[in-house]
Amino acid sequence: MDGGGRFPEPPTAAGFAGGEAGPSAPPEGAAPARSGPSREPRMGDALLGESRLGESLLDRVLPRFLRPRRASVAVPIERRMPRHLGTGLAFGFFGLVAGAGFVSGGGYAELSARRGTPADIVARALGFGLDNVTITGLVQLRSAEILQAAGLDQRNSLPFLSVVEVRDRLASVPLIGAVSVRKIYPRELLITLTEREPSALWQRNGEIAVIAADGTVIDQMRDGRFANLPLVVGEEANLRTKDYLALLEAAGPLKDRIRAGTLVSGRRWTLKLDGIDVRLPEAGAREAMARLVKLEAESRLLEKDIIAVDLRLPDRVVVRLTEEGAAARLEAQKKKQKPKGTET
Repeated sequence: MDGGGRFPEPPTAAGFAGGEAGPSAPPEGAAPARSGPSREPRMGDALLGESRLGESLLDRVLPRFLRPRRASVAVPIERRMPRHLGTGLAFGFFGLVAGAGFVSGGGYAELSARRGTPADIVARALGFGLDNVTITGLVQLRSAEILQAAGLDQRNSLPFLSVVEVRDRLASVPLIGAVSVRKIYPRELLITLTEREPSALWQRNGEIAVIAADGTVIDQMRDGRFANLPLVVGEEANLRTKDYLALLEAAGPLKDRIRAGTLVSGRRWTLKLDGIDVRLPEAGAREAMARLVKLEAESRLLEKDIIAVDLRLPDRVVVRLTEEGAAARLEAQKKKQKPKGTET
């Protein structure tokens, strides 16, 4: 203690006990204290604290994609993989092999041919089958022909049916001029079409086609539904269909007896009328037809034994007799030329 009553050094328990200062003994029953130099604060601890503080500030300020990445602890791959992954891969592999065998063996094609595609099968099971097809605008065509041309049957389903493909198929039918296709859920398809109007039949090179009034070929003659249409024969006769139809109108009561009209050299018409050829002039064909109507009404010309009537000359009518008619006429002329009193 100095003169001011202060100790120059901190007192210890040993000092107060009167002994020499030294390490204090541990309490009875306590483990002895580990001796060694005490650890002083290091510069790294301060830097580490500042680094952690800086990282927390960066995490709060910077967006996620700009934050510094922290080192991750490596995890064994078997712990990162989902459970039962190997089992799933095995089942998937065997399923793929089975599916490939089903397709390559023809099973898929057979199933599609009988029941439709798997998507169609599921859609039908859910109540979206193609149960009703409504067709409007039919004149010459039949419903069965439309369904066949469109490729529609009980295997189709409404959700997976392409109206564009159906419309394109129907538009390729020559007798159909315009067509629209619309789905009506859950099970109906509406087809609205407009047929081309056939005006005549055109025979060329032994083949007969159905044509419109402007000469456009609609389709080949396939059955007897168009048998009652007027028939034109010859090269480019289809382009003169309107002229021929006008001659039929001028024929009046003879119209139903005209079977065909042949265009000769692209200039004039020869009509086939009950087996008789009626040759009309290039110019004034309608007037010549009116003359024939008058002759038939007055003298029943077409009932006689003739095979041709030539009306190409405006001031006369030339007829050609059948062989029987010619023989009968010759016999009649001979009788007229015999003098009276001659035995027959």
